Amino acid sequence: MSTIEKSIDVRTPARTAYNQWTQFEQFPNFMDGVVSVQQMDNKRLHWCTKIGGIEKDFDVEITEQIPDKRIAWRSLSGAPNAGVVTFHSLTAETTRIMLQMEYEPDGVVESAGDMLGVASHRVKGDLERFKEFIESRGTETGAWRGKVEHHD
Repeated sequence: MSTIEKSIDVRTPARTAYNQWTQFEQFPNFMDGVVSVQQMDNKRLHWCTKIGGIEKDFDVEITEQIPDKRIAWRSLSGAPNAGVVTFHSLTAETTRIMLQMEYEPDGVVESAGDMLGVASHRVKGDLERFKEFIESRGTETGAWRGKVEHHD
C-alpha cells in the first residue's frame, strides 16, 4: 500500500468546508480524473474515473462521518483504498483540511506513476482546486449534517 498525506488551508469556516466536502457528487468540479460520483445512500458512493485514458468504476463506503470534523472511507470494490479527511479550525474564517489516503496501485502503469509521485501530485492539485472552488463561491453548494458511527 502507498500512503499520501496532504493538507491545505482554506479561507472559510470549518463548517462550510465540511459541508461542501459532503457534496460528493460535486467532486468532478475539482478532482482531476473524476468523471462522476453517485451517492447511493448515506454510506455508499459509486465513483467513475478516467485517469490516463483508463476508465474505472468502484464503490466506496463511508466508515465514519462527524460533522465539521472528519470523513473516513474505504473501498468496497476496485483497487483497495481507504482514507480520512479532517477539518481543523485555525481561526473563525480559516480551516486546515488534512487528507490521508492509502491505496494499492493497480497494474504496471499505476505502480510506475506511484513511484514518480503522480498520485501525490494529483491529490495536491485536487486540494488546491477545492480551495479555489469554495473560496470563489464563498458558501457551500449544499450540506449533509448526518453522522456515521465508526464500527470495527
